[in-house]
Amino acid sequence: MMVHSYLEEMVPGYLIPGKTNVLTCGELFTGCGGMLTGLAQAGFGHRWVNEVDATACTTLRNNLQGHQLAESPRVIEGDMRDIDWSDIDAVDLVAGGPPCQPFSKGGRAAGETDPRDMWPEAIRAVRTLQPPAFLFENVKGLLRPGFSQYLARILDGLRCGDGNGSECGDKYEVAVIAVNAADYGAPQKRERVLIAGVRKDCGSLLPFPSATHSVERLVWEKWISGCYWDRHGLARPACGPTSRFERTAFRTLSRTRVEPEGLPWVTCRDAFAGLGEPTLGDDPLRHEYRAGARAYPGHEGSEIDQPAKALKAGCHGVPGGENMLVDGMGAARYFTVREACRLQGMPDTFVPAGSSSRALRQLGNAMPVQLARAAGHWIRQCMSAR
Repeated sequence: MMVHSYLEEMVPGYLIPGKTNVLTCGELFTGCGGMLTGLAQAGFGHRWVNEVDATACTTLRNNLQGHQLAESPRVIEGDMRDIDWSDIDAVDLVAGGPPCQPFSKGGRAAGETDPRDMWPEAIRAVRTLQPPAFLFENVKGLLRPGFSQYLARILDGLRCGDGNGSECGDKYEVAVIAVNAADYGAPQKRERVLIAGVRKDCGSLLPFPSATHSVERLVWEKWISGCYWDRHGLARPACGPTSRFERTAFRTLSRTRVEPEGLPWVTCRDAFAGLGEPTLGDDPLRHEYRAGARAYPGHEGSEIDQPAKALKAGCHGVPGGENMLVDGMGAARYFTVREACRLQGMPDTFVPAGSSSRALRQLGNAMPVQLARAAGHWIRQCMSAR
C-alpha cells in the first residue's frame, strides 16, 4: 500500500501556491512527524525537516511526498551537529523535540552530561536562523530540581539568542509551559513541557490556551449521564470508576451535581472506534496482533475506557506496561502500530516505515498531534500580538 500526501488530506491547501496564511516552519528532531502534523493543522507549512534516524526519514519521505503538494518539505537526514544553519532557508518558526532521554525518569537522567543532549544544538539553530518564533517540546522531567540550573542556562541561551547566556540583550520573550496532552484532546495521559519564544520585534507571548478536555467531563458522561456507554452501544458497568483520577472527580461531582463544561478526555475505546480486532496477518494499516503481552502488578497496561498511559519508545525495544491495552474483561494485549498511530493523533493514511518495533519506537518518541496543533495555534497568535 503506497501512502501519499496525508497532510493534504488532513489540511486542504497545505503548501499550495497562493495560500497566503501559511507561515513557514523548519523542524529539528522531527522523528516520524507528530509535531509536524499538528503544526500543519495549525497553518504552518514546513520548508525543511531534520532527523538523524534513517527509518524515521523513510517514514517522512513516504508520507510527505505526492502530486497534491506543490512543494514537499526538504528532509535533511543526518546529525544536526554537522549542519551549517547559515546555508538553510530562513523560516517563521523553528520547532522540534530535542531528545528526552537525558531528562526522562525512565532514562539515565544524566542531563547535560548525556551525549544525547541536543539543547545546545537547538540553541545554535535558533541563534543562526533568528526565526520570529521557536517552539520546543520535551519530557516533564526537564523541570526536576536537579536540572534547574541547566534549564536556566537553556532559557538564557534561547532568550538572548547567542547560545551562551552572555550580556547580549534579550532578543526573545521565552515561556516554559507544563501540559498534559489529554487535556487538549489526545487519547493519552502524556505530560510534557513546552519551551516557546517569540522575537520581541515580531510578537509577544500570550497565556497558553486553557484545557479543552477534562477527566471531570469524562466522569460525568460515564458515571452520571451515562452517554459515554450509550455512544459505544454498551451497558454501564456496575463497578463504577476504577482509576484514581476518576474516583476523585466522581466524589466531587456526586456532591455538587454541577455538569462540567468542555469536552471529555478521549479514551482508548474512543480512539480505536471502527478499527475492529487486530488481524493475525499482514495488514496495510498495520493493525496486526502482537503476541506476548502479560499484565501483573506494576505492569498493568492501559484500560480501554481511559486515555492510554504515555506511549514509550524504550531503550531496548517496546516496554510492556505502557504500550499494552487491557480490555473490559481484563485481557491484555500489545497496542498495534495502527492503534499507536491513533493514540498519537496520526491519520489512518499515515503508515510508519520499518518493523513493528521500529514503528512503535518512532511513535513513542512523537508529540501528540492534538497538543502540537493547540501549541501551533497559540504560537501563531503570539506572533501576531504586536
